[in-house]
Amino acid sequence: MAEISNSTICYIEKDDKYLMLLRNKKKKDVNKGKWIGVGGHCENGESPEECIRREVREETGLLLDQLSFRGIITFVYGNDITEYIYLFTSASFHGEQITCNEGELHWIPKDQLFNLNLWDGDRIFLHLLEKNGNFFSLKLEYDKEDHIQKAVLNGENMPLFSLVDGNGNPTGARQTRYVIDLEQLPFC
Repeated sequence: MAEISNSTICYIEKDDKYLMLLRNKKKKDVNKGKWIGVGGHCENGESPEECIRREVREETGLLLDQLSFRGIITFVYGNDITEYIYLFTSASFHGEQITCNEGELHWIPKDQLFNLNLWDGDRIFLHLLEKNGNFFSLKLEYDKEDHIQKAVLNGENMPLFSLVDGNGNPTGARQTRYVIDLEQLPFC
C-alpha cells in the first residue's frame, strides 16, 4: 500500500552556513547516510509551521524566532512513497544546540554543501533557495536505486541529463542542466 505523508524541512542559516544533519543513527532510514536539513513528519492536526518549530526544537534544541516559507516539494519514491514536504529557511533563532538522536548536526558553509552526500533533488532545491527568491513547487520522482527520474519545477518538466564518471561511464544518476552547469558535473 502506498504511503502518503506530510513533512517539513528547514535550512537554518548562520554566518553563511546551514545547519545540516548527517542521518547516521537510525537503522531503518530512507535518508541513511545523506545530509539533509532539519525536520520531520507532521503530527495529526499540526500546521507545517507548528511542525517545523517542534521538529527543530526536538532535533537541535533551537527555537525559531522567524520562518520563511520557501516552497513545497512533492517527493515520490518508487510506487510506495509520496511525501509532501514544506520547505522553510530561518536565520532568526535562539537557544542551546543539543545532540540529535537521528544523526550528527554540523554547520556547513554554503559553498561546501555540494561536496556532501545529498539527494539529487536536494541539489536542485538548494540551488533554488540560493539563486531564486521566489516561492516554488518542485516535484521529484526517484527510482528504487535513489536516482532521480523526473523533476518538475512550477509545473514545467526540467530536462535531466545522465551523469558520467571520470572515465565517461554512466553512473545511473541524472541531474538538471542548471545543477550540472553550477557544479561543473560531467554528463552525456
